[in-house]
Amino acid sequence: MKKKLLVFLLIGVLVFSMAGCGNNAEKPKSDIKVAMVTDEGGVHDQSFNQSAWEGLKKAEKDFGIKVSYVESQQDADFAPNFETLLDAGNDLIWGIGYKLSDALLDAATNNPDQLYAIVDFSYGDKTPDNVVGVVFKAEQSSFLVGYIAGKMTETNKVGFVGGTAGDVIWGFDYGFQAGVQYAAKELGKEIEILNQYAESFSDVSKGKAIATQMYQQGADIIFHASGDTGNGVIEAAKEQDKWAIGVDRDQNYLAPDNVLTSAMKRVDVGVYNVVKDLVEDNFPGGQTVVYGLEEGAVGIAPTSDKHVPKEILEEVKELEKKIIDGEIEVPYNEETFKEFMKTL
Repeated sequence: MKKKLLVFLLIGVLVFSMAGCGNNAEKPKSDIKVAMVTDEGGVHDQSFNQSAWEGLKKAEKDFGIKVSYVESQQDADFAPNFETLLDAGNDLIWGIGYKLSDALLDAATNNPDQLYAIVDFSYGDKTPDNVVGVVFKAEQSSFLVGYIAGKMTETNKVGFVGGTAGDVIWGFDYGFQAGVQYAAKELGKEIEILNQYAESFSDVSKGKAIATQMYQQGADIIFHASGDTGNGVIEAAKEQDKWAIGVDRDQNYLAPDNVLTSAMKRVDVGVYNVVKDLVEDNFPGGQTVVYGLEEGAVGIAPTSDKHVPKEILEEVKELEKKIIDGEIEVPYNEETFKEFMKTL
C-alpha cells in the first residue's frame, strides 16, 4: 500500500513538473505584442500603411494577440519610434515602407534579441537573423492596370503619378508603362504616357495639382502609386470627371464613379502571414518573403467589374496566366523596361 502511494505521488510530481515546464516554454498568445511604425503617410493613408494595420487587426482577432502602432510625421521620427516600441516590450516590431530601412537595420543591429520585420525592403543576404523582409511584385499588378488603361483610353494619353522615386515605386511605374504599351501594340496604335513624381507620400494637394495638370493636357486615365498623395489624384479625377486607378487597396470606395480599377498589393496578407509564423514559433528571421500573382497577393481590385468591360477582364485573366507561367516577364525598372520593349 505504501509503495502504491509513493508511485502515485511521484507521478503527480512528474505531471506537475511537466505542466510547469510547458507553461514557461510557450508564451501565451494573449501576451504576444506586435506593433508597427508607419511612414509619413500615416495609418489612415487609404494605402499601404492602412493595409498593414488591417493585417495586424486581423491577426489580433484571429490569434488573440495585442497590436498597436505609432505614426511618423517625418523621417526623423523613425528611429525614436522604433525605440518607443522597443521600450513598450513588443515581441515583433514592423517598419512599414522602404523609407524605414536604415532606421530599422540600426535598431535590429543594436537589439539582436528583438524581432523586426519590414515591408517593401530586402536586405538580401545581409538580412540579420532577427529581421524578415516582405516584398511584393507590384510590377505585376501595375502591368495589368496599365493594360486596362491602354485598352480603355479614349484620348490615347494616360498618366502616372509616383510618390518618391526609388526601386519600389519604379516597379509600379515601369510595370504600368509596360502594360500600356502591351495594349497599344495589340491595338496597333501609340499611347502617350505622362509621368511625374510628387517626391512625397503625404502631400495630397501636390498629388491633386499634378493630376489636374495631366487631365488638362489630355490624359483621361491616371494611375497613382503615391500613398496619401494619391488621394489628391483621386480628388482631381472626381472634379475633372476622369478616371483614376488606385493602388495597394481597392480604392473604388473613395470615388465610386471615377476609380476605374486598383493595382492591389496585399500588404495586409504579408503582415498577417509573418505574425502567424511568429505565433506558431516559425518566424522566418534572416529571410525575405516575396509575394506576387502566384501567391494571390497582387492583382486587380475586386470592384474592377463595375467599370471595366467583361471582355477586357477576360483578357486580363489570360495575361495573369502568362505572367505566372513566365511567358511575360514584367519589367520593374528602366533597364528591364528597355529589354521588355524589344519583345513587342
